[in-house]
Amino acid sequence: MSVFLATCSDTRGEKQDRSGKVMRELLEGEGHTVSGYRVIKDEPEEIRGVLKEAREVGARAVIFSGGTGISRRDSTVETLEGLFEKSVPGFGELFRVLSYEEIGSAAMMSRATAGTYEGMILFALPGSPNAVRLGLERLILPELGHAVRELTR
Repeated sequence: MSVFLATCSDTRGEKQDRSGKVMRELLEGEGHTVSGYRVIKDEPEEIRGVLKEAREVGARAVIFSGGTGISRRDSTVETLEGLFEKSVPGFGELFRVLSYEEIGSAAMMSRATAGTYEGMILFALPGSPNAVRLGLERLILPELGHAVRELTR
């Protein structure tokens, strides 16, 4: 599967992006192709730019890390949900349940989300490496092929 990765951060660059490294390692370890990777500011126009680039390179999935909290700068969720053709509410619900098992009540602060957009499945995860690992290992990787196949039906 061709997957595009994006980290939304106002403070990190590629060198400091541990979550991006985790995403790449896990995806490539399962045989998926990383067709692009960007560290961007948590700004709607930059998020939309990543989606345009992902579509141009033929990505079937885009995974975002960061920008899913409740601070005033976190805009990833609002931007993506405004673009979703179909939402996948079970992703966020399950992510928060699994996260709760690991970190307790702080899991309620996560607004992890997923949905479809122009033939791609989009996932938004919190920016911590542990959250990225949890979301990929427990939810995204087991269902990525299935989700993409469903988009072509």
